[in-house]
Amino acid sequence: MSQPNITLYTTQTPNGIKISIALEELGLPYKVEKIDISKNTQKEDWFLEINPNGRIPALTDTFSDGQTIRLFESGSILQYLVERYDPDHKISYPAGTREYYETNNWLFFQNAGVGPMQGQANHFGRYAPERIEYGVNRYVNETRRLYRVLDDHLAKSKSGYLVGDRATIADISHWGWVAAAGWAGIDIEEFPNLKAWEERMAARPALEKGRHVPSPHTIKELLKDKAAMEKSAAQAREWVQAGMKQDAKNKI
Repeated sequence: MSQPNITLYTTQTPNGIKISIALEELGLPYKVEKIDISKNTQKEDWFLEINPNGRIPALTDTFSDGQTIRLFESGSILQYLVERYDPDHKISYPAGTREYYETNNWLFFQNAGVGPMQGQANHFGRYAPERIEYGVNRYVNETRRLYRVLDDHLAKSKSGYLVGDRATIADISHWGWVAAAGWAGIDIEEFPNLKAWEERMAARPALEKGRHVPSPHTIKELLKDKAAMEKSAAQAREWVQAGMKQDAKNKI
């Protein structure tokens, strides 16, 4: 296995902490560049050279040819990390096995379903300049439906994880979103199997370390303080709206 030369470009979001958690699970050395999305750092030219979509997370590494490889999209980064740096299959399964494909099922389920739907629930519930009930209900209910799919699946799991006998990149991909369920208006108590899974994952030392990159992961504490939640949402709403206006101006 070649020596990694990894730099992670990230901030404290459910998508961002996926990668730091995976890096910690694999025991890989890495450098961190904190991206201030409230100042649109992710839209600066130097970052767009790494991720032309202007989003976090992104990652660079020295590839096997000695040249820098630039990676973006959290699911793609997770697949790269295990395919290149997980020969012992700590958080993956060998390519071509049944479990390998099942892991991909749930990885794509999160990236194409849970993340986008819960992200929109967050937007309409927390960041939109006015409350649009149709938007709130549409995305909260769809997120709840996806949580039910996960809960039903986990009820049948003998290991308590999404695939096979171990936590994989599929579990890692979901964790930050499920841990922030309350921010989207989802009551995790509705989903006892998913709640138990979230707590099981949270007890992993590597996850505990990785979730605090590049800054403390405080969503659970925040969800216990209504005033703090409203203040945080108001601050985020301001820069989200400013970012949307800048995107429209730049036609991004």
